[in-house]
Amino acid sequence: MLADHIRILAIFFFNPDEFRFVGGFISELWEKFKFYRIWLIRIGIVVTPCLLLYFNYYQSENKLYASPPFIQSKYKESPTIKLEWARRQYAVRKAFKHGWRSYVRDAWGHDEYHPISRRGSNFTREGGIGYLIVDSLDTMLIMNLHKEYQQARHWIKTELRFDVNANVSLFETTIRILGGLLSAYHLSGNDTIYLDKARDLGDRLLGAFTAPTHIPYASVNLKYRRGIEGHFFGGASSTSEATTLQLEFKYLSQLTGDEKYWRHVENIMFHFDNLEKLDGLVPIFISPKSGNFMGEQITLGARGDSYYEYLLKQYIQTAGTEPIYRRMYDEAIQGVKKRLIALSYPKGLWYIGELPHYSSNKIYPKMDHLVCFMAGNLALGVTQGTKLKDFNKLTTRFQQDLTLGIKLLETCAEMYFTTATGLAPEIAHFETDPKAKNDLIIKPNDAHNLLRPETVESLFVLWRITGDIQYREWGWRIFQSFEKYAKLDDAGYTSLDDVTIIPPKRRDKMETFWLAETLKYLYLLFDDSNSNLLPLDQYVFNTEAHPLPIFEPSSKVYGEGWSRS
Repeated sequence: MLADHIRILAIFFFNPDEFRFVGGFISELWEKFKFYRIWLIRIGIVVTPCLLLYFNYYQSENKLYASPPFIQSKYKESPTIKLEWARRQYAVRKAFKHGWRSYVRDAWGHDEYHPISRRGSNFTREGGIGYLIVDSLDTMLIMNLHKEYQQARHWIKTELRFDVNANVSLFETTIRILGGLLSAYHLSGNDTIYLDKARDLGDRLLGAFTAPTHIPYASVNLKYRRGIEGHFFGGASSTSEATTLQLEFKYLSQLTGDEKYWRHVENIMFHFDNLEKLDGLVPIFISPKSGNFMGEQITLGARGDSYYEYLLKQYIQTAGTEPIYRRMYDEAIQGVKKRLIALSYPKGLWYIGELPHYSSNKIYPKMDHLVCFMAGNLALGVTQGTKLKDFNKLTTRFQQDLTLGIKLLETCAEMYFTTATGLAPEIAHFETDPKAKNDLIIKPNDAHNLLRPETVESLFVLWRITGDIQYREWGWRIFQSFEKYAKLDDAGYTSLDDVTIIPPKRRDKMETFWLAETLKYLYLLFDDSNSNLLPLDQYVFNTEAHPLPIFEPSSKVYGEGWSRS
């Protein structure tokens, strides 16, 4: 664009060394072509105002769509140019390579990496099943890290097997490994290694669906394909874990033509649709034996979060052919707005609180960092990935949802920028006293940071949809804080014990989602093609940031969701 060209030229000309070279060159030409001076001046007099008018128009058009028409951005257009965003994107790519290289050196083949002690560990005593490697696959493809990708692919081809006598989490294995394999299959141009592995894993995971109801057990033994009850609340399964399998299993059915994967996860959703809820909101535990909710605690944080995420994303994944999920999502969001939204003191930060039980009329002023995904989810629910400037259906309800998403993201950013390290705690409490001086209360047990992705995920989605530059700037600030406090010069990145003190104590663990999600969303946030790389109206990201293509279901696997409006 013209504005970018002008900025690039400005940087070039005002670099001292380049300026001397270019200045001397122009001076020589000026003397050599005396005859043309008067014409150059005349052309300049005519063209310069035209360029300025064009530039002013271009900027005003961008400003118009920098944020929704009913919300004015607090940031003006940044002076940084495309080259600067490319530099920042490269810095994220470099961070991935630093973490990956350290893992390969110290913990190759293990599920997790401990960078301080330079060792690996596995989720089961029977050995690793590729959590970190498979979780990182599509990030490498997106970042064009060919050497690292081929290294991972070779391990998957020669070493990865699922015929192990190990009990694994149905939820974690589905979103990280099954989702990672399916995304890699698509992004690699249909490399059959990944689909073959995904089908083998999918068949084994179906062993969790052996309860008398349609609700799966929390864990499954991969070798014997047998479901294992959860270790809490009388064998309950988490609501979010039972309802965050659908994108992966449905896509597996779409690819293989085998409807069994689709039917199992679809039946879960039909069961939930029939249960009594509180304005679309659900408790965070459910019994695989009875099929009923256990307890009445409602939160969009741990054990509840991705239930609401996948309601919308199931509707998007199948190109709007299953309206049941749009209805369930809309009902839930109305419940959130009616029962869970509150403002803190003194700044009036918007947050999504919790309800300890159905009859409670008082919101518990606590919000997990996990809830920050909802900011982007709300925006995605409005336009379904279409850019706001191209979206012409902004109803009053959609305006409310988008406003809520934007305000929520401001709060999530505040959770970062008010701490000593510039990094968010795992949980924040909000001040309800009108006389308070600070909005956020960070308790000692909640002050840790696990390198989570939810805020940068929402920054990426809001940037794509609104085009507001502030989200990219916030993302860069957050990345710089990770670089400053979580990076080990000789061994990857690590979680932190307390973000409120400097220097923060380090925990000796690099979660797989650091490479799979956090760095991926930052890389996409700084991508200057804006929409050409994984456009949101063509892809849906699972809850582990694995992009899956949007599709219309084939006749062999077409579920019944279309008939439940």
